[in-house]
Amino acid sequence: MVSNREPYIHQFSGRHIECQVPASGLTVALDPVMQASGGTWVAHGSGDADREVVDEQNKVKAPPEAPLYFLKRVWLSKEEEAGYYTGFSNEALWPLCHVAYTRPIFKESDWNAYKQVNEVFARSVLDEIGERRAFVFIQDYHLALLSQAIKQRSPESIIAQFWHIPWPNPEAFRVCPWQEEVLRGLLGNDLMAFHVHHHCNNFLDTIERAIEARINREHHQVTLGGRTTAIRHYPISIDFERISREARSEAIRRETVRLRSRLGLDGEIIGIGMDRLDYTKGIPDRLMAIDCLLERYPEYRRRLVFIQAGVPSRSQIPAYRSLKESIDRLVEEINWKYAVGRWKPVITLLDNEPQPTLLALRRMAHFCVVSSLHDGMNLVAKEFVASRYDEDGVLILSPFTGSARELTNAVLVNPYATDHFAEAIREAIEMPETERRRRMRKMRETVRENNIYKWAADIISDLVKLKSGA
Repeated sequence: MVSNREPYIHQFSGRHIECQVPASGLTVALDPVMQASGGTWVAHGSGDADREVVDEQNKVKAPPEAPLYFLKRVWLSKEEEAGYYTGFSNEALWPLCHVAYTRPIFKESDWNAYKQVNEVFARSVLDEIGERRAFVFIQDYHLALLSQAIKQRSPESIIAQFWHIPWPNPEAFRVCPWQEEVLRGLLGNDLMAFHVHHHCNNFLDTIERAIEARINREHHQVTLGGRTTAIRHYPISIDFERISREARSEAIRRETVRLRSRLGLDGEIIGIGMDRLDYTKGIPDRLMAIDCLLERYPEYRRRLVFIQAGVPSRSQIPAYRSLKESIDRLVEEINWKYAVGRWKPVITLLDNEPQPTLLALRRMAHFCVVSSLHDGMNLVAKEFVASRYDEDGVLILSPFTGSARELTNAVLVNPYATDHFAEAIREAIEMPETERRRRMRKMRETVRENNIYKWAADIISDLVKLKSGA
């Protein structure tokens, strides 16, 4: 496994070193797969104490409480991280691939850093492979050039890459000055995978417009330089049974009681949103919908509390700082407008809350809002469903997420349409219990059957078939 983000991070805490789980949907989803399969996970060592715990091969066993695989860390300078991660990955590729109307920024220095860091990862992976024929599973948009670099020096290795964000249409992607190099890099994979079929088609259309390659539309394959890459879709998921089991635990029941006391909650209708603070997540849009609801239906004042949990993200980038300021301003305005006594309609938890607290929030909520403007999948929606072992609660879901294609019993709403959004929240609040339970049972069946282990097994099974010529 290869990714930018590591599944466990070591940080100094006074005189001690703490192992933490970073706020990352990708690593939380894939950690159970690595625990089940074993092997080595190569990732950027970003913790300030990461170097203190690795061996001479830059490895540490994971997870810390019951080691089942190795985490191999790659070291980057501040300059490399700024150009590769903040720059090309998140100021160029991220806005390029999301329809959220944020202009991508392309800098030659960022592109050079991106190429350099992909080579650093390649050397680390090749050092781990040695002379063996290995299976390398690359994650996401930070490492678009990695498969080609590995394949050139280890042609027998089997390489798959999962692109966790949307792939845009070719007209959008062509604004990237280095689109041909990115595409050729990705075609080093034996299997290139996306969440949904639509993104596969966009990728094939982009290849067709940008480079001279043979495309087989019937079998979803691209052949370049004698090497064939299969293009497939696999909707990523979660460890349903683990989340459902933890949600019903005594520890989470106690955390729910503690959290209600901490937040001063006493019988109110509770709505939640749980996101990284990212402009693709539609957080201001949901806050405006809450405002519209309380304006239109005053009977919900003093009865409804919306809790927005999240983690500040990529704060070096101006667009993210602006988003945080916008959210703070909206929350302040809404609370000033409607607050009475101790009651206020919006509570924010914008620190890195521990997993038990997030699980308790999902358990106590009457409804959960996922209002992404554009999202490859969105695992928050599936985590909410998995948490509801009581088969209650309503999921309000944007149709612009990959999850909406599977969770068809959610209340679907366009986050751009504030009036309709407010009505969707009212529908969730007023939905009869029998209907809530019917919908939640259906969604739980879907996520239970299509869990993270099935996702990984489907990818590996297809790779075996492809390489055996079946």
